[in-house]
Formats: sequence, structure tokens, C-alpha cells
Amino acid sequence: ASSPDEEWPEAEKAEKLARGAALKWASGVFYRPEKLEGLGQYRSRETQRNSSIQSRLKSTVQSYLEGVSAGLEQLRSAAQEVQSVCQDLGAARWALLDSADRFQGLQQMRALMSEHVQLASVVQVLPQLFSVHEVFSHTLQLLSGQQLLEAHAELMMMEHLRDDILSQLHLRGLSSAQATVLSYFGGLQELNESLAKQLWDIVGSSLRLVREDPVLFVTAVRIIEREEKIDDTLLLEATFLPPGRPKGWRQKFYHVLQETITGAHFHAARMDTEGPGLARHLAALQKDIVSELRVVKDLMVQCVPAHYNILSVCTVTYHQALTSHLQDILREDLDKQALFLLLEWALRVYHSPEMMGHPDLLPEVDVSALGPLMSSELVDQTERKYVVKVKASVLEWMQRTLEVEFKEWFREEEPETDHQGFFQSALPVIVMQMLNENIRVASLITDSLQRKVYNMALEELEAFLGRLREALVQCGKEHQKDRTIPKYYVSYLLAMLNNNLALSSSVSFLHPDTARREVPMSLRAALDRMQKKACQLLLEELLLDLQPLCLQLPSRKWLSGSQLVSSMCEVIDKYAKDFSHVRKPVFMLLLTESELLVTSQYLRALMQKKMVCKSEEERGQLCDRLLQDATQLRVLFCGLGLDQSQQSLEAVFALRELICLKDPALLSLEVLGFITKYPDVSDEHISTLLDLRGDVSKEVRHMVLEMMAQHPQVLPERYQPIFSTILVPVPELPFCLRKGKCA
Repeated sequence: ASSPDEEWPEAEKAEKLARGAALKWASGVFYRPEKLEGLGQYRSRETQRNSSIQSRLKSTVQSYLEGVSAGLEQLRSAAQEVQSVCQDLGAARWALLDSADRFQGLQQMRALMSEHVQLASVVQVLPQLFSVHEVFSHTLQLLSGQQLLEAHAELMMMEHLRDDILSQLHLRGLSSAQATVLSYFGGLQELNESLAKQLWDIVGSSLRLVREDPVLFVTAVRIIEREEKIDDTLLLEATFLPPGRPKGWRQKFYHVLQETITGAHFHAARMDTEGPGLARHLAALQKDIVSELRVVKDLMVQCVPAHYNILSVCTVTYHQALTSHLQDILREDLDKQALFLLLEWALRVYHSPEMMGHPDLLPEVDVSALGPLMSSELVDQTERKYVVKVKASVLEWMQRTLEVEFKEWFREEEPETDHQGFFQSALPVIVMQMLNENIRVASLITDSLQRKVYNMALEELEAFLGRLREALVQCGKEHQKDRTIPKYYVSYLLAMLNNNLALSSSVSFLHPDTARREVPMSLRAALDRMQKKACQLLLEELLLDLQPLCLQLPSRKWLSGSQLVSSMCEVIDKYAKDFSHVRKPVFMLLLTESELLVTSQYLRALMQKKMVCKSEEERGQLCDRLLQDATQLRVLFCGLGLDQSQQSLEAVFALRELICLKDPALLSLEVLGFITKYPDVSDEHISTLLDLRGDVSKEVRHMVLEMMAQHPQVLPERYQPIFSTILVPVPELPFCLRKGKCA
């Protein structure tokens, strides 16, 4: 036999753990000798504790054993009861087997009973079946007299009879007999169609009927609701669905109502898409839709069940029909007025208190949740079409304006002047008014349209300035052929400069945003090109009058006291008086450019190698003449308002110093100072000036030119060139024979 420790290894393990824990506890408590005095107390307390634990364990085990005993007793009792039930069930089974033969007789009785029930049902409906055709005729009479509720009641009765018979045949699998029944009740189809036609005619006239005779409309709705309930009942049963079901008359009601609304307003075969015709059409739509929605809200809503949401249905119908209608209109080739009307109507009028936001419609009618009449893509596309049409109109208008302006340049009278005496024409006012009006009109629709028209206006203004500049060039060519045509050529050029200034100052006010009124660089460049071309033509005119005088420079006659420069001053003064008719910024520009032109022409004349000083006395005369001429011209331009610091005549005074130098050996130093001050002067210019002196040896010339090569000059920023525009005649190459001999 095995020992208890081998049978209960867990108990052995638990005892070892307990002994180990006890030893650990005892060693912790009695680790000092003085603690051993309380050993008896500890032993007594632990003995009591063990006794208490053992008594609780005994009590628990006793309770457990009693429960097990009771459970075993209950199981024994249940097994006996189950055995008894099995015996009873066996007895019942044998009893049923003995009675099986008797049930065969009951089956025959059940079949006879079923047949009797069927025959009884047939006997019950025979009077109704025999009266079917009579009821059909009566129902047709009721429909003819618009007694719709009574007619519908008889129709429902006939349908119920037919459907009941068909259902019975269906349940018994007699499908072949269904065709006979359907043929017998064939008149129901005609009655249904006749009733439906009257109902849809009533629904189609609903907006008129709810005002004049709502009873007829309410009757139609009641019949539709009856049919809808029958449909719902049959669909829920789902055992047998009679022919023609579900009728779906409520959905048909919505469809007919929507077709009536769209057909009345949006299915016109052809409409006038021109501005006035389209305006009348949109105004009629606005009036009719508001009027009809008021009828729906105030009257029709009371004639139909609440779940019809009839006001919402009509609102959505109008909204969707309008959306489609506007798209159809936009497929046509519309003019700018029609496009503007559509945009204004769809984006402004439609939501305004004059239409869908009408006080009589709010708050029940709310189109904000239906989305816009025109999608953002369609709005953008329409805006672009509108801008294209406006652009064509602006282009045509500007072209006519330019043609009128061009003709005015050739008039036999000066251009008009403003209150300050400045020449001007109506061109800037016409152009800016036209552009500003188009931008203002576009702002009535959307900001995006306003920006598109604004950008188009700037593009067209830039193109117009280009055409205006070309017209000035053409006018200048005509004037070159005959300087008497136009008679007031200079005056009209000055007027165009004032016009250009007016356009330049006005164009920033076209910008829709007052905080951002910058002028695009391309347009500013076009304005600058226009101004430069007009100034160029004026300076060319001045040059034509100065050239005959400059051709006489330099000469012996000029040295001896000619009035050439006085004549030049008279010409300049005459042009300056004309220039006074242009506003100050351009006046000062013309004065500055005129002074530069006079200086360059004067210097060019001196460098044409027409004269060489033969003696020191002639050089002295040349220096005096240069001083007198330059001083006279300086005084003139200062008197005209051009400050001495802004004049280029200082170059004549500097050139005079080169001529007046007594000792040619010092020319290198003098020339160095000259080219430092005027870095655009070339070797050819200096060589020509040395020739003009007439006393410069080859060695000195070589030394001067070598010095220039050693001191190349760089043009500083903002330097106004003077000599780079002056061409020096090419020297003639030496030839072996005289010209006469070669001839």
C-alpha cells in the first residue's frame, strides 16, 4: 500500500510551505534572547487559533456532505418519474395505432365539407356575378355625370369581387380558369381608364379648381388615397397580386402636376431671345410663378393630406424646370443684353423679395436648400460669353471713336481747350465713360463678372492706345507729304498728349476695389509709348524747322555776326508757346527734349567738317560765337522755365574750352576732363573738334587719342547721352589722281 504522502503530494507540499513560513516568522520574532520570555503566550495563542480553524473546517465539510446527500435523493426521485412517463407515452402510441383506420373516414368527410364551403361561397356571389355588366353600365353613367366617389365605390366593389375569385383560383392552382374570369370582368379596364382620365384632367386643372371649385379636386385626391391604401394592403400581404396592381396613382398625381406646371410655362415652341422679348418672358415667369405658389400655399395645401408636401413638390418643380429652361435659353446665340438679363434674373431677381423671397411665400417656401438656378460653372461660362459680347461692342465703339477723332485732326480749326487753355478732345471722356459704365453694370451681377469686365476693359484700352498710336503715325506720314495738312498738326498732337494724361490719371479709377488702384505695367507701358510717339512727332516737326538754320553752321558768315541763333530762338519760342497748351508734366518733358534736340543739332552742325580755323584770330572769333550762341540759347530756355542744371547746353560751353585753349600741348589734359564729363564722346568726335581748331599737329592728335584709349569711359546710370546720337562724316580716302583726272 502506498503512503499518504504519495497519495496527496499537494498536501505534503503545503505542509512544507507552512513549516517554512512558520520558521521564517519565528526567526523574525525570536531573534533576540529577551523575546523568548513571551514564547508561552505565543504558543497558547496559536493553539487557540488552530482549534478555531479546525472547528470551522469540520462545520464546512459537514454542510457539504448534507447537500450531496439531498441531491442524490432528488436524482433518484426524478429517475423514477421519467420511467413512469415513458410507460404512459408507450401506451398512448399503441392506442393511436389502433385508431388509424377510423381516421380514413374523417378525410372523406373533410373533402365533402370543403366542397360544400366552396359551393356556398359561389351561391353567395352569384347575384353579384350576374349583375356585373349592369354595374359596369351604371358606373359609366356615374363617371359621365362626374359622380366620381360613387363611381369609384362601385369600381372598388367590382375589383374586390374579381380579385377575390382570382385569389381563390390562385390558391387552388386553377390558373387556367383565371383567363375566363379576366374576360368576364374585362369592362373593369375601361372603367379604370375612364376614371383615371378624369382624375388626371382634374389634377391638370388643379391650380384653377382650388380657386373656383375645390370640391372636385378634393374628390380626386380622396380617390387617389383610397387606391394608394389598397395598393399598400396588397403589397403587405404579398400572397396574390391582382392584375393592374399596384396602380401607383399618388405617384402619377405628382407626375401630372409637374407636367402641368412645366408644360404651362416652359415648353414654348419658340420664344424671342432678343433683349426686350426675353425681358418680357422673364417678367411673365416671375409674375406667374409667384402667383401660382401663393395659390398652392394658401389653397391647395388645405385640399390634400399633409404628407403630400404639396408646396415643397411645387417649389422643387418650378426650381428644376427653371434650371432646365435657362440652360435651353443659354444654348441660343444671345446678345449681351439677353445674357445680362439672364444673369441678373437667376442671381438677383430669383431670390429677391419680388419672387421666391416674396413676403406672401415666406417662410414656407425656401429655395436656399435647392441649390442655385445656375451652377457656378454655368455662371462662369455665361459671364465669359457676356464679356465676349461686351468686348465686341466696346471694340466697335472705340473704333468709331477713333475714326471720328482721326477726322477731327484734319479740321480747319484748332482743337477745343479747357478752362485753363489746354488743348483737348472728347476722346478720354468718351472712352472712360464707356468702360466705366460697363464695369458698373457688371457690378450689379457678381464681383467675378465685374473683375472679368474690368480686365477686359484694360485689355481693350491697351489695344485702343496701340491703334491710336498707329493713327498718329499715319497722320504724321500725311503731314510729311504736305506740311500744310493737317493745318493744326502740332495743336492736335498737343491735344493727344493731354488726352493721354487724362487717360493715365483716370484709368486707376476703373478698379472696382478703391484700396487697390494700381495700373497694370502693360497698360502703363502702352500709355508711355503713346506719349513718346506724340512727343517724337512734335520734336520731328521742330527739327524740320530748325534744320535749314543748322545747315548754315558753321560758316564764315556765321562767324562774322549772323542772326542764325536768333532765328533758331524765334522758332523755339514759337514752339514753346504751342507747348504751353499742354499740361505741365508733358510741357517740361517737351521743353527738356527740345533743349536736348537743339544742343545735339548745334553740335552736329559743328562736327560736319564744313570749316577749319585758319588762324588764331578765327579761333578767337569761333570761341566768341560759341559763347554768344550758347549763352543766348541758355537764357531762352531758362526764360521758358527750364532750369540751367537741367540743360545740356553745358556741352557747348565745354566744347568751346577745347577750341579756346591757347597751347595745343595741353589738349590731352583738357580732353581728359571733357571725356570724363561726357563719357559718350568718341575718338571721331574729338578728332573732328581737333580738325576744327586747325592748329593740332599729328603728334598732339596721336597723343590725345592715345590718352583716350588709356582712359576708357563707362556711362554712369541715368546719364543723358548727347554725343552718341551725333554721327561724324566718314573721311574721304586719299586717291592717287585728282578727281578731275579720274573723271
